[in-house]
Amino acid sequence: MASLSCSVEELAPLLGPNTTKAAAAADYICGQFSAVSNKFADASHAIDSTYLLFSAYLVFAMQLGFAMLCAGSVRAKNTMNIMLTNVLDAAAGGIFYYLFGFAFAFGSPSNGFIRHPHLRLQHVDYSMFLYQWAFAIAAAGITSGSIAERTKFVAYLVYSSFLTGFVYPVVSHWFWSSDGWASANNKGNLLFGSGVIDFAGSGVVHMVGGIAGLYGALIEGPRIGRFDHEGRAVALRGHSASLVVLGTFLLWFGWYGFNPGSFFTILNPYKSGYYYGQWSAVGRTAVTTTLAGCTAALTTLFVKRILSGHWNVLDVCNGLLAGFAAITSGCSVVEPWAALICGFVAALVLIGCNKLAEKVKYDDPLEAAQLHGGCGAWGIIFTALFARERYVNEVYPGKPGRPFGLFMGGGWSLLAAHIIQILVIVGWVSATMGPLFYILRRLDLLRISPDDELAGMDLTRHGGLAYAYDDDDLHIKGSQNERMELRPTNNSSKIKR
Repeated sequence: MASLSCSVEELAPLLGPNTTKAAAAADYICGQFSAVSNKFADASHAIDSTYLLFSAYLVFAMQLGFAMLCAGSVRAKNTMNIMLTNVLDAAAGGIFYYLFGFAFAFGSPSNGFIRHPHLRLQHVDYSMFLYQWAFAIAAAGITSGSIAERTKFVAYLVYSSFLTGFVYPVVSHWFWSSDGWASANNKGNLLFGSGVIDFAGSGVVHMVGGIAGLYGALIEGPRIGRFDHEGRAVALRGHSASLVVLGTFLLWFGWYGFNPGSFFTILNPYKSGYYYGQWSAVGRTAVTTTLAGCTAALTTLFVKRILSGHWNVLDVCNGLLAGFAAITSGCSVVEPWAALICGFVAALVLIGCNKLAEKVKYDDPLEAAQLHGGCGAWGIIFTALFARERYVNEVYPGKPGRPFGLFMGGGWSLLAAHIIQILVIVGWVSATMGPLFYILRRLDLLRISPDDELAGMDLTRHGGLAYAYDDDDLHIKGSQNERMELRPTNNSSKIKR
């Protein structure tokens, strides 16, 4: 908000020659005027800070959604383990993002690749730190789902710290910082004249987490029993559809902080005194987010019904999240009707990636790499196709004639920038997280033993099961689980998730 000014030199003559002590009167009036102006400025800062903090709280609430989704998607014998890893992502991520991550992403001095790594917060907006930390741990949470049910605890600690302290912050600097080499907020030279419009992180958050999880799961290999001796896929179903649905709704709720909150401020009029301003763009962003998720959920519902012959709530939940992951990049710069296209294609991308994963015998218990990596990449392409000129200029002001969506008449420049974003994210995460997981495997710090995996990590690694059973029930259920995993049935390939 522009500051208001009052000058004694300008006001005193206006009071007239008959006014006693005109200068003193003008000084008093200006003092009162300045006080009122300062109150308005303070209120503006307070409103924007409150909006950003509230958005940060919503994004952090997504950790609860991740925890419930992960818990419901794994077998009961691994519930304690996956819940602990979700707590670890937030706790370790908080420390390492404070020590290194935020400085790498948004500190100073800086260059196009990375910022200076201060070891403590100095002269920063603490609300912004909290918000960005919530994003960093979301990326780490995505990865934890890909390597669930067979990963040693120390590996979680190492990868989560490295991802939130270094890998993710560098990417966020590239695409979100005011001097990142590919950022649409760059004040100097913009990549292809546009920079990358990844508004809330289809690439920065979802692709980073998804590609990291891809390497973790590939290097570890599939869970015991996931594919039978003939290579056919066997469904290792999660133990609680209720927790999956609860987690999905919590993530849906948190996404309203993830996407609309990425404006950072709300009290920003595009035209002073006009009803339309950034608050309207915030509302539109919430609507596009909603429509993309809903469309993806319904598309998944009917396509999977055709493919499998039944209605599956777990598939619908993942389809919903696929739509959210895809729209995250362009949520602020596309029309609501375009969000329907985004969600529809995202569902098909997820289904196709899952089919490919089965073909190559890739095992991801939460479909995290397919959902966040594959659909995140589609979201980046979608934005380059459907970004509207008016919205691009509102969200990224200061550069008239900035390129916008190809299908909206904006040319090829934005699409070229976004293809480069996909390539460099894949390359960066491959060059950092791939070797990390490989080193952990070579040091025997990555995967648990087959005996521990069959018995369940809760019992062998965490002091007991998450649910109370009597000894007889535990023995019977444990034996049944082992038999099912070691000797898959002949028709196991027909079981659909």
